[in-house]
Amino acid sequence: MMTRFRSLQRHPLGADTQLCYFDNGLPRHVRLEEEAVKVMTDLRRVPAVSVHPEISIDTAMQRMVHTGVRMLFVVDTVGNLVGLLTARDLMGTKPLQVATERQVPRDSLQVGELMLPRDQIEVLDYAEVLRSKVGDIVLTLKEAGRQHALVEEKKQQPEICGVFSLSQIGRQLGISIDTSGAVQSFAELEQILADHG
Repeated sequence: MMTRFRSLQRHPLGADTQLCYFDNGLPRHVRLEEEAVKVMTDLRRVPAVSVHPEISIDTAMQRMVHTGVRMLFVVDTVGNLVGLLTARDLMGTKPLQVATERQVPRDSLQVGELMLPRDQIEVLDYAEVLRSKVGDIVLTLKEAGRQHALVEEKKQQPEICGVFSLSQIGRQLGISIDTSGAVQSFAELEQILADHG
């Protein structure tokens, strides 16, 4: 009886071999004029990183570090979205302010005390995103002073289908984009990008 399998040839690992890091399925380089979906993390292909509101903020920060994200979805025990938590929420002055107001130690704070609650979350419409360019998304995030934007697809049951991250877009454009100081126009945005080119 003949076997249908074969042993593969093995060879030593080369000294210049690097580890391939997960890229969210996004292209490495983009231009402002390209389709916005090229810089959107598609949650139908990449798992959303989430935490529960009852966990400590230090545990949430560790989860961000281990998963390489700067935003966590906060979900209840049945998986419903109840808020968002960003690295900026955890590393800024907010934890100290909340701890002082509540007269509790900072390390006793929970995610639910610092998160942006569901009723304050703004989303972009997926149908509009499909008609948009990378530059439109950068301008939108800069005007809002936000690092992230969620994308909602209108279906029978609407769902968050994607995320834009300004730092991710900056990496794909090959520049660092700062959210402080809103850009007033596309021409101003192009000038900023030209200065970094």
